Amino acid sequence: MASYDYDLFVIGGGSGGVRAARVAAGLGKRVAIAEEFRFGGTCVIRGCVPKKLYVYASQFPEHFADAAGYGWTVGPAKFDWRTLVDNKEREISRLEGLYESGVEKAGGTTFHSRAVLVDDHTVRIEADHRTVTADQILIATGGRPNPHVALPGHEHCVFSDEIFDLPELPNSIVIAGGGYIAVEFANIFHGLGVETTLVYRGKEILHHFDQDVRRLLHETMEKKGIRILCHEVFSAIEKRADGRLDAHLGDGEVLVADQVMLALGRIPNTDELGLEAAGVERGKTGEVLVDKFSRTNVKNIWAIGDVTNRVQLTPVAIHEAMCFIDTAFRDKPTKPDHRTVPTAVFSQPELGTVGLTEEVAASGFDEIEVYKAVFRPMRNVLAGRDEKMLIKVIVDSKTRLVLGAHILGPDAGEMAQLLGIALKAGLTKDDFDRTMAIHPTAAEELVTMYKPSYVVKKGVRLD
Repeated sequence: MASYDYDLFVIGGGSGGVRAARVAAGLGKRVAIAEEFRFGGTCVIRGCVPKKLYVYASQFPEHFADAAGYGWTVGPAKFDWRTLVDNKEREISRLEGLYESGVEKAGGTTFHSRAVLVDDHTVRIEADHRTVTADQILIATGGRPNPHVALPGHEHCVFSDEIFDLPELPNSIVIAGGGYIAVEFANIFHGLGVETTLVYRGKEILHHFDQDVRRLLHETMEKKGIRILCHEVFSAIEKRADGRLDAHLGDGEVLVADQVMLALGRIPNTDELGLEAAGVERGKTGEVLVDKFSRTNVKNIWAIGDVTNRVQLTPVAIHEAMCFIDTAFRDKPTKPDHRTVPTAVFSQPELGTVGLTEEVAASGFDEIEVYKAVFRPMRNVLAGRDEKMLIKVIVDSKTRLVLGAHILGPDAGEMAQLLGIALKAGLTKDDFDRTMAIHPTAAEELVTMYKPSYVVKKGVRLD
C-alpha cells in the first residue's frame, strides 16, 4: 500500500473546503488544506457575509423615515462609508481566524499558499517551494466574477470582489446584470444614497425566479428610485478626463457614472491548478466535471462547491462537503441532494424562495393550484409606506403536495429557510391548512390561504 503525507489534501479554504478538512481531521485523518488568499473564501471574505452587513447598513434610511409614523423624531442622519468598510473588515477578519483555527483545532494543517496539482497524488505548495502527497485530494477553489473581457473598457469597471472596499462611496453607479449580485448591490447603493442604474440584457430581472415576485420586486425598486433598463447591454466603457465613466449602451444612450460594476455571472476557479497534469477533466465553462458523488474522472480526486458549477450557493458547498466525507471516509456513499434548495435574494424588499416556480410547475404537472396573497405588511401601515408583500404557494392538485413557495417582503429569507424544511419533508397543502396561524404575522398567510387564487391545467390558467 502506498504511503502518503496526508490522507486528504484540500485545495481551497472556503466554506466547503474548510468544512471537509475540519470534519475529516476530526475523524482522525491526516488532513492539510491550502488557501492562497484568505480562509473563509468568497462567502466570508467577499460575498454573503459582507454583503449582508452592507444590506443592513443600507436599510437605515428607510428605518429612520418609518420611525416618524410610530411617534419617533429622528435627528439628521449622516453616513460614513469608511466606518462601514472598517467595521466590515474587522468582522470578516474575526471569521477568517475562526475558519482557519477550526481546522487546526481539529488536528489539520493549514497552508497560506497556492496549491497546484503535480499528478493525481502530488500537490506543490507554491509558497514553500515543495511538494506533498495525499491519498485523496479535494478541489474546492470556488469561482470568480466573469471579467467580461469582450467588453471594450472592461478594465475600468469594478466587480463584486472589490466593491466592498471602494476608497470612497460613489455619487452614482451603473450595474450590469440581473442576478443575485446585481440586484442586491443596486439596492445597497441606492439605500446608501447613490444614484443607481441597473442594466440587464433579459426581459426581467432575476431569471429562474417566479415571475410574480420578479415583477413586483422590479416595480418596487423603480418606485424607490432605482432605474432599471431591461433588454439592454453595454457596448463600451470609456474613462473621461474627470475620472468618471461613460457607459455606452447598445441603443446609443450613454450613462455617466462614478463607478460601473459588472455583475455578469461567475466562472469556476480552475486556471493553473494543474488539472491537466493530474488528468482531471473540465467542462465548457472550465468547471471540474464530477459524478453524482462529487468524484472526478480521477478516482481519488474530488470537487465540491462553485468550482463544479452545479448550484452556486454556500450552503450547497457545505452540504456537498458532508456528502464527500460520508462517501470517502465513512463508507456511506452519499449523493448531494440539489432538489428543493431554499434561497434568498437580499434585495429590498427581500425575496425568499424554495421549490418550483409556477412556470416550471405548470410545465411539469397536469394541474396545479396557485395560492397568492398581495398585501401591505403591518409594519408599513403606520409608517405610511405603500410597499406590498407577496406570498405565493404552488400545489400539485392531484397529490396536494406543496411544490414551491415564494415570498417577497420583510424577513422573506427567514421564512424560506423554515419552508425549506416543510418542502423537503414532502408536506401537503392539507398539512399547511391544519397548522395554526400566529397572529398578527405576515407568515400566517402561508397557513390561511384555503382557496386557490387560480388553477393552471395543462399549462392554461383557469381563473
